Amino acid sequence: MPSVRIPTPLRKLTAEKDEVSVNASNVAELIEVMESQYPGIKDRLCDESGNVRRFINLYVNNEDIRFLDGKDTQLNEGDIVSIIPAIAGGR
Repeated sequence: MPSVRIPTPLRKLTAEKDEVSVNASNVAELIEVMESQYPGIKDRLCDESGNVRRFINLYVNNEDIRFLDGKDTQLNEGDIVSIIPAIAGGR
C-alpha cells in the first residue's frame, strides 16, 4: 500500500497522523479513498472541477505528478505520496 505524508495544516483531518496508508492504484483513486477515510480532505486538495488545486503539490517518490501522469499517475506497493502545500511570501 502506498503511504501518504500529511502536512501539518491537514493533520486535523487525519486525527493528527503525519502519515497514512491508502490502498489505491493511482492518485485519483488515492484522493477518493482518502476522502472516504478522512472527510473534507478532497476539498482541500481539489478544486470544484476535481483537479488538484494549483497551490497543492503532490509528489510520488519525490516526482511531481504534474511531470508524470497527473491524477492518473500509477501507484505501487511502497510508494510514498507527499502532499506539499505551496508557500507564498516574500516582499
